[in-house]
Amino acid sequence: MSAFILRRLLQSLFVVLVMTLLVFFGVNVIGNPVYVFASPDCNQACVNGIIRSLGLDRPVWEQYVYFMNGAVRGQLGNSFTFGVPAMQLILERLPATLELAFASLVLAILVGLPLGMWAGMRPDALSSRAIMTVSTLGFSVPTFWIGLILILFFSVHLGWLPAVGRGDTVSVLGIEVSFLTLDGLSHLIMPAFTLALFNTSLVIRLARAGMREVLYADFVKFARSKGLSPSRILFVHVLKNIMIPIVTVMGMEFGGTVAFAVVTESIFSWPGAGKMLIDAIEVLDRPLIVAYLMLVVVMFVVINLVVDILYSLLDPRIRFSGAAR
Repeated sequence: MSAFILRRLLQSLFVVLVMTLLVFFGVNVIGNPVYVFASPDCNQACVNGIIRSLGLDRPVWEQYVYFMNGAVRGQLGNSFTFGVPAMQLILERLPATLELAFASLVLAILVGLPLGMWAGMRPDALSSRAIMTVSTLGFSVPTFWIGLILILFFSVHLGWLPAVGRGDTVSVLGIEVSFLTLDGLSHLIMPAFTLALFNTSLVIRLARAGMREVLYADFVKFARSKGLSPSRILFVHVLKNIMIPIVTVMGMEFGGTVAFAVVTESIFSWPGAGKMLIDAIEVLDRPLIVAYLMLVVVMFVVINLVVDILYSLLDPRIRFSGAAR
């Protein structure tokens, strides 16, 4: 097991190193932030001063070396716009995005898993057909449209839920969270549901497919022949096996939800990191863009590593086959 984890860790470090090259040089060839910050009456001397102050007078490779020296120490440069460390700005906004993404993931699993299992056990029932129809709609309907409809119905017409903002928060271990307050929870419901709709449909499909495959497997037939109760077969033998693809897909979907929650955050004015990225792109705030993208890269790599480890725990054949290679 330790060799399996070490091998995955080395692969992850190599991926992060390659992505630093792609992200840094990719961002630095797009646009020129100097003319965004320069006033209309700024002459060439003024422009040159801005270039020096932003550190853009050095060759790109030298800027990359400077960036990597700072990255090793956890410093990814100062924001052009705010003049403070870019990572500090991201970490201030990140808890809101993580809370929204985690809430949507939990909601997707709590709703999608039992519905998918039910649809897999009774595929010809009317209720199962209705569940699969709803899951198809979840894949098809755009996220922004769902968010706008929810605001129009629950906020404008009914007045039950607030349309924008994060609401009241409380500090837990120095991190501000909103789901522990009634006002914060009411603000969280609609954006979390909007983000969870696609993942819920995905969990339903995966759980249904897994149930249809596992229910007729030999080990389930053997468990029935031993006289085990249907609930034990379902929640011990079947559930463990159908969770393997769900854990894998949901792990990667969580990373994608954190990275690309910008649409939902914009619709509900949720003060997360995604909205900040859009603002940074508009003014070509390169350090802030690079810091955010690198954080997303590291997050994906870490999630992938954790998923691999969980996968190997659910199915020991994976780490054994890896060790054989």
